[in-house]
Amino acid sequence: MNLEIEVTPSRFDWTGKKVLVTGAGGFIGSHLVETLSRRGANVRALVRYRSDGGFGWLSGAAFENPVEIVQGDLRDLETVYRVVRTRDYVFHLGAMIAIPYSYVSPNETVATNVVGTSNVLTACRDLSIKKMVHTSTSEVYGTAQYVPIDEKHSLNGQSPYSASKIGADKLAESFFNAYALPITTIRPFNTYGPRQSARAVIPTIIAQALAGQEVKLGSLTPTRDFTFVSDTVEGMIRGAETAHTVGKTINLGTQTEITIGDLVKTISKLMETEIKIISTDDRKRPENSEVQRLLSNNSLAKELLGWTPAVSLTDGLSRTIDWLKHNQDAYERAKTTYVV
Repeated sequence: MNLEIEVTPSRFDWTGKKVLVTGAGGFIGSHLVETLSRRGANVRALVRYRSDGGFGWLSGAAFENPVEIVQGDLRDLETVYRVVRTRDYVFHLGAMIAIPYSYVSPNETVATNVVGTSNVLTACRDLSIKKMVHTSTSEVYGTAQYVPIDEKHSLNGQSPYSASKIGADKLAESFFNAYALPITTIRPFNTYGPRQSARAVIPTIIAQALAGQEVKLGSLTPTRDFTFVSDTVEGMIRGAETAHTVGKTINLGTQTEITIGDLVKTISKLMETEIKIISTDDRKRPENSEVQRLLSNNSLAKELLGWTPAVSLTDGLSRTIDWLKHNQDAYERAKTTYVV
């Protein structure tokens, strides 16, 4: 399951820096933990408690520097205080991220994403951390009212998940305004890559194609701005490193878009196989909940972080296809594992 994603480092020295990553057992979180460990940080990783004792994608991982893994729940304030204590930097990725599940269980989604974030913010304020990076999502914008989408775009709750993330983002904003909490909100656009959950469109397409199956998808016309995981990780880290980003919200995206239908064609070409698509109603979002278009404006990330995406869609898809080919057993296990 271990995979090193190359990330071009900045000049900031992370050696010995005391860091907490919430949601560390998940897709992006696990890559972030590995990257910080390689850069010499003293990393504490919070993963959601599981009765089998597993740590999500951190299970069996080999770190260049020791990583302290703690099981717990963001909704428990005592646990959050315990893991934030003694940390200088906090990367908050922990969330209930499945949009379809948010339709079924909106209360649990709110409890994790809003109450959990409130707990992290409160602990960071009371324990005087140096910098917190809060993770948002492009889903908070809803269908684009104009493109490319900059950080001033309106926020639209088109699903319980996106509404919960809007709430979390606004709480983060309020803690900066009310308490001068040193916080930066990073807003990734459709991160993809190795280890991503099967609920996401790219691994869904690849996994079904590898199994020789017809690819069942929802709507094929929406567009997305897909960003490879190493680029997202680098943007998050730079958000922590730079003092002049405090109080800012920053998009991370490639400023390019592709329809889901064309995405399938691209993957088909890279896999050198014909993919038959079946669009099914059970995979479509409710009509007023579908986000039809997402295309980032990444100018602020370039200006404030010196960040530009380094991995093209073709290159990133090729890496993801290769990983899935060689990790189908681990991937099958991960598909049944709930991690934040």
